[in-house]
Amino acid sequence: MKNRSLLLAGALVLASFTIANAKSYDIVLSEAVTVGSVQLKPGEYRVKVEGTNAIFTNVDNDKTFTTPVKIENTGKKHDTTAVETTKAGGSDKVQAIELGGSETTLEFGE
Repeated sequence: MKNRSLLLAGALVLASFTIANAKSYDIVLSEAVTVGSVQLKPGEYRVKVEGTNAIFTNVDNDKTFTTPVKIENTGKKHDTTAVETTKAGGSDKVQAIELGGSETTLEFGE
C-alpha cells in the first residue's frame, strides 16, 4: 500500500513538473485575425503548443482558443517572437508564428 501511494505521489509530481514547464509565448494582436479555424479579437495572448494544437489564451479574461497547427523546426534560432499575417478577403489571417528563443515556427493552414 505504501509503495502504491509513493508511486502515485511521484506520478503527480512528474505531471505537475511537465505542466509547469510547458513553454508559452506572448503575442499582441493589434487587429482581429483568423488563426487556423478561430477568430481572435485584438489583445494580448499567450500561445502554448500541446501536441498538434496551438492554444491561445487571452491575457485579459483567460478565455482560450484552440486550433490545429503544423510545427516546423527551422534549424535557426529566432531572436524574437513574430507573427506573420496576410490579408485575405479584407481580413487578416495568421500564416505563421516564429517562437523567439527557439528554432520552432508554428504554421497555420487553410
